[in-house]
Amino acid sequence: MQLVIRLVINAVAIWLAAAWVSGIEIKSPEDDTTTKIVVVLAIAAVFTIVNALVKPLVNLLSLPLVVLTLGLFLLVVNALMLMLTAWITDAFSDYGLAVDGFWPALWAGIVISLVNWVLGILVPDGD
Repeated sequence: MQLVIRLVINAVAIWLAAAWVSGIEIKSPEDDTTTKIVVVLAIAAVFTIVNALVKPLVNLLSLPLVVLTLGLFLLVVNALMLMLTAWITDAFSDYGLAVDGFWPALWAGIVISLVNWVLGILVPDGD
C-alpha cells in the first residue's frame, strides 16, 4: 500500500511541476482525462525506478561536490534524474515527459521535492 501511495504522490508532484514550470510538458496524443492520468502514473513509475536505482549511485559519486556545495548539488542531481526520466519515457513511445533543458528540469526538481515533502508530511507512512 505504501508503494501505491508514494507512486500517487510522485504522480501529483510531476503533474504540478508540469503545470507550474514552463519547459516541462506531459506528452499525450489524446486529450481525455483517463489517458493523461495513466501517462502521469507511468511517468511517476519510471521516475520512482530511476530514483531507486540510479540516484544512489550518482549521489555516491557526487559526494565531494555535495559536501563542497553544502548539499546544493543535490538539486542538480534531482534535475538530472528528471531529465533521465524524460529521456527514458521519450525513447519508448509518444507518451511521456518532455523537458526543454537543464533550467526547467532544475525548477521542476525543486517543485517535485517540495510537493513530495508536503504530501509526505500530510500522508503518514506508518513509521
